[in-house]
Amino acid sequence: MGPFFHGLLLALGLILPLGVQNIFIFNQGATQPTLKKALPATITAAICDTVLILLAILGVSLIVMQYDWLRLTLIIIGVIFLLYMGFQIWFAKANSRSDAQTMQMSTKKQIVFALSVSLLNPHAILDTIGVIGSSSLVYSGTDKMIFTATCIVVSWCWFHGLCLAGRLLKKVDTSGKFLGILNKTSAIIIWITALYMVKSMF
Repeated sequence: MGPFFHGLLLALGLILPLGVQNIFIFNQGATQPTLKKALPATITAAICDTVLILLAILGVSLIVMQYDWLRLTLIIIGVIFLLYMGFQIWFAKANSRSDAQTMQMSTKKQIVFALSVSLLNPHAILDTIGVIGSSSLVYSGTDKMIFTATCIVVSWCWFHGLCLAGRLLKKVDTSGKFLGILNKTSAIIIWITALYMVKSMF
């Protein structure tokens, strides 16, 4: 059971902190009319995490991130997406149920945003490589498969649970005032993340 608990703790440790990806998934659960409508965001984020975990364990992403020009390109594109997403969330109206439609993203937009917050954050990629990738080196065979599967399952459960939490908030917050405050806070965190990424370039 060692690999299972090891993978469980590591995956939770990486995914629990309040980051751009978590904020985006939670917001989709809160703004979409049904949980089904938010599935494009949650499934895309979970698939991206699955790919990153597999690449980290296989060691492929470590090789890719050794190229400075590729890292710089990822940061620049990531910053642009984060700034844009921050403005989208900041100016979204949430004063009433009738305004909720103005906050709803299309399926295509959800997928693009989920891809951007999942794959265009070099720090998240490096965290996955540094923690999950390096930790997997102590395992082989069946133990490595258990470790990998555990990390992936935790990721899928977390994103869908986060989306459900956003949905529950929507039911409680009938006026939309709390969601409006949450959006402003989310936008600020996203912009801070973008500034941090800019700082990392120098």
